[in-house]
Amino acid sequence: MKSFEFFEPTTLAEASNLFAQEHAQLLAGGTDLVIGMKAYTETPETVISLQKIPGLDGITTDNDKSISIGAMTKVRQVELSEDIQQYHTALAEGASEIGSIQIRNLATIGGNIAHASPAADTVAGLLVADAQVDIASADGERSVPINELFTGPGQTVLKPGEIITQFRLPNPVSGSHYIKHKIREVMDLAFIGVASAVNVQNGVIKEARIGLAAVAPTPIRATEAENLLSGKIPTPELLAQAGEAAAAATSPISDLRCSAEHRKEMVDVLTRRTLQNALDRV
Repeated sequence: MKSFEFFEPTTLAEASNLFAQEHAQLLAGGTDLVIGMKAYTETPETVISLQKIPGLDGITTDNDKSISIGAMTKVRQVELSEDIQQYHTALAEGASEIGSIQIRNLATIGGNIAHASPAADTVAGLLVADAQVDIASADGERSVPINELFTGPGQTVLKPGEIITQFRLPNPVSGSHYIKHKIREVMDLAFIGVASAVNVQNGVIKEARIGLAAVAPTPIRATEAENLLSGKIPTPELLAQAGEAAAAATSPISDLRCSAEHRKEMVDVLTRRTLQNALDRV
């Protein structure tokens, strides 16, 4: 591991000023960064721990059932939160797919998202929760929708010195479901991640959201498929159309894990499956 300077700021402003320097990295749970530093794929000159900054962790639910999740909240807390399990089941399921329990007790949801992997397990659940991402720096605060956060593999709209502080899930959904397509049962990267969420009123789909991971340079919403579903009575034929539309929205690559063709085919299958399971949960 290359030598580095280590800082433990106690305020966001201090952390932001340090993070704005070149070759600086934030340390949240460390489950990605430390491994990368040991493998020399990450060689920061400055490491800034966020552990001593108050107010960055925890899950709160307001009277209107909107939920806020601090960026330093452990993935295991997200997985086990009763409110997230009830109102945003797909997110809880995505959190449960990350590594082992030991990893989930260290890893943070903010780190999982800030790493900007197209295959991140929590991202599809956040997409269908229509999450807002709160960002802070020494210059102020701003928010962006989760679907506008990513610009490419490992890349986000975050500017130098900006730090993700919180995820806000504004509205509960009637039913949602996440499926991770993989080979091994545990501790495997997703070939594909698909989440679906629906709100249903009087047997009609009032709103549908479909989040896709590992099938494009960034995580994406399948908006064409969502529009097909809105205002319709769910039928197997309608779900099949939505699956085809979701697959058409992807631009996957072939790699060591599977081919682009297989990814497209499975997006179709898993979109239909997650939609049906989300409807069943309503």
